[in-house]
Amino acid sequence: MDSQGPGGAPRPPQGGGIRGGVGGGDTFSILTVMLAFITIGAMILVLASNSTFSILHQVPEGHVGVYWRGGALLKTITDPGFHMMMPLITQFEPIQVTPQTYQLEDIPCGTKGGVMINFEKLEVVTHLCKDYVYETLLNYGVQYDKTWIYDKIRREINQLCSAQSLQQVYIDKFDQIGERMKEALQMDCTSYAPGIEILSVHVTQPTIPQSIRRNFENMEEEHTKVLMAVEKQKVAEKEAGTPKKIVLADTEDSSPVNKIRSAKMQEEIDNQRYLAREKSLADAVDSFVRPIHRRREIFKGTENRPIRLTCILGKYLLKAGERNQSTAKSLDLSKYI
Repeated sequence: MDSQGPGGAPRPPQGGGIRGGVGGGDTFSILTVMLAFITIGAMILVLASNSTFSILHQVPEGHVGVYWRGGALLKTITDPGFHMMMPLITQFEPIQVTPQTYQLEDIPCGTKGGVMINFEKLEVVTHLCKDYVYETLLNYGVQYDKTWIYDKIRREINQLCSAQSLQQVYIDKFDQIGERMKEALQMDCTSYAPGIEILSVHVTQPTIPQSIRRNFENMEEEHTKVLMAVEKQKVAEKEAGTPKKIVLADTEDSSPVNKIRSAKMQEEIDNQRYLAREKSLADAVDSFVRPIHRRREIFKGTENRPIRLTCILGKYLLKAGERNQSTAKSLDLSKYI
């Protein structure tokens, strides 16, 4: 009777409340799972940074990832990309392994003569080898560059200036400062931090007191004037030698006409030289022999006067710079005897 309602219609089962309770439990479970996913996603997205609380971290290109756990450096080295780590326990730091440039400014130093100068800017390009990252950080920490770049370059600059005069630092050996700094840094790094490679060192011109600078400018101006005078002299010498070069060029020309013309020109030049030489020799003979002809007594009692006179003339020509005794012997001196 109880299972039927009024009018004999069956009553609905009394389990509706229980089903409603089960449906509420399913909704709560779904919400819990969704909340867990949201929490994990938020932790990944929000805490995905290089901090102590990071779960997911990124190593940028050109770097490697190094890790500390409880303050101790781990031997784990990761390549660029995304990586996972335990938050609060493990610390992470990216270390650059590509060439990087350090800039140092306002480096004062004193020369051997006591003059204070200042290097306004100095650049050092270095490279940390990937295979030596763990060893370098273990010995010198993340700030290894402060020890081997910033502090070291200042000491080397001061040592160099203290051993050189202002003239050497500012002019004579200024172009060698960068190379000497590179060699000094690399030598110490090779001995104590082999993973650090010094690629180059660039140094700007140091600033010096204004009064001394004016003196150097005046010296440079005078030096420039001397160089200009030397160059002008070279140009004049080249212009003077141009006709001779033209003759030589014409001689070397393959054209038969030019060869004939050059040969004639050379023959005329040789003839003029020969005539001038013969005239000079004849004048010398005449000026020397005529006084002897007047004093014929010096030749009395000799049987071979032309030969003796020729010997005297040969000695005279040698003294006069004409070193050709055969020419003197070929002269007809009989008219003077």
